[in-house]
Amino acid sequence: MSAFSICPIDDTLGLLALTLLLVLLVSLARRKGGVGDKLPPGPSPLPLIGNLHQLDLKRLHWSLMQLSEKYGSVFSVAIGPQKAVVLAGYDTVKDALVDHADQFAGRPHIPTFDEYSFRRGIIFSDGKQWQDTRRFVISKLRDFGMGKKSIEDKITEEVNLLVNILESYKGQPFETAQIMRSAVSNIICSIIFGQRFDYEDELFISLTTLVDEATRLAGTAPIHLYNSYPFLGFLIPGHRKIMENRDKMHAIFNDFFKAAKETLSENSIQSFSEALIMKYQQESRGQDSEFEKRDMLATIADLFGGGTETTSTTLCWGLLLMMKYPEIQKKVQEEIDQVTGAGRCPRIEDRKHMPYTDAVIHEIQRFANIAPLNLPHSTTVDVHFRGYFIPKGMYVIPLLTSVLFDKTQWKKPNEFDPAHFLDAEGRFVKNKAFMPFSAGRRVCAGEALAKAELFLFFTTLLQRFQFQAPPGVTNLDLSPDVGVILNPKPHRVSAVLR
Repeated sequence: MSAFSICPIDDTLGLLALTLLLVLLVSLARRKGGVGDKLPPGPSPLPLIGNLHQLDLKRLHWSLMQLSEKYGSVFSVAIGPQKAVVLAGYDTVKDALVDHADQFAGRPHIPTFDEYSFRRGIIFSDGKQWQDTRRFVISKLRDFGMGKKSIEDKITEEVNLLVNILESYKGQPFETAQIMRSAVSNIICSIIFGQRFDYEDELFISLTTLVDEATRLAGTAPIHLYNSYPFLGFLIPGHRKIMENRDKMHAIFNDFFKAAKETLSENSIQSFSEALIMKYQQESRGQDSEFEKRDMLATIADLFGGGTETTSTTLCWGLLLMMKYPEIQKKVQEEIDQVTGAGRCPRIEDRKHMPYTDAVIHEIQRFANIAPLNLPHSTTVDVHFRGYFIPKGMYVIPLLTSVLFDKTQWKKPNEFDPAHFLDAEGRFVKNKAFMPFSAGRRVCAGEALAKAELFLFFTTLLQRFQFQAPPGVTNLDLSPDVGVILNPKPHRVSAVLR
């Protein structure tokens, strides 16, 4: 039943007009006497809409990049009635996230993210609750293999299963997105649930699809508008879809929890989910509460989504870029062959002997720029930063695009060039502005796992296959789809056995 069938249309429009008027009055009051007068400079906002008329909500990161060229590396912008401080460029973002890590480690109240996560879990929680959860998560990820040979063996096993699937296509074109999501997701599933899933498993496909849909929708223009004007939620079906996806995922995760509780043994914890159940049973003395249940579900959802989307998306970009630049692909394959010899699967220890390949993987991460806005930050205290006052609780956008494409840090920021990570002798060199996992207190908790996955998946696939465009495709589009994470646009790949 729609809102218009509940209320007469005139009453509905009148209520909407009254609401907009109230928001306008609040906006004007804030402009007269609020903290906006003390914030860093920026484009002058209009009442009610702020700077929306100057922003492309489908490519918000590039709009903010353009504004930084005019207003500098620290500036204010109003996304509707919501004020935000944008940090641009490596020096400024590093100064905030690393040198002032504690002051910029908060999470602001963003309606979609708050509702999706209940402000629980590891990604969108805040304060002591976030600190305790993050400490527990990192500890248990290490217990269940992150950074150890056991997880390397699981990744190698999974990528070999993926190789078999790609071989079955016999060089015929196929879509990469779902296959890569399934392969990568199985690694985090082996940690969370203590098991992997068949790529055709309907429940598994449902989980990865639900995460992908929610991630894509969360970066669209209507959701940006909803976050600015949540009272308009009934007009934005994408918001309802995100929450429906969350509820479906939670229902599936809850079934896993129920099954795990039936066989749970304190002396034999086999998975992260069992460790999480044990933690809450001990803390609550066996008395389940709705808050604890939500926290468990949000934590598992964060790990599942974070351990699936970012790495699989980066690998999809990697194969697309190898198709786009076959000469780079050939050099990578020659180096892999030289190091591994005939038939041996690549191992993590090979990375130090593959400087060009390592540089290519790093450049894929930089150029793909899959998390352009970073995740939202907020100030935990009043901060005097680079000559400006930023009040406690202010929404802060550490613009990762401005770091990964900083003209002062990269010779050719807008080009795909592995030389960004190589010295004159062809040795791999780190670049301080390489921040695809963010930095500081909120740096990705699974960074070590993601690095191992990227290296082993990428090198094993290129060892076995030549990736090329399908017959008749001459123009490979490198522009991304819209989303919180920037995916390549749908495309097909031919994997030809070498």
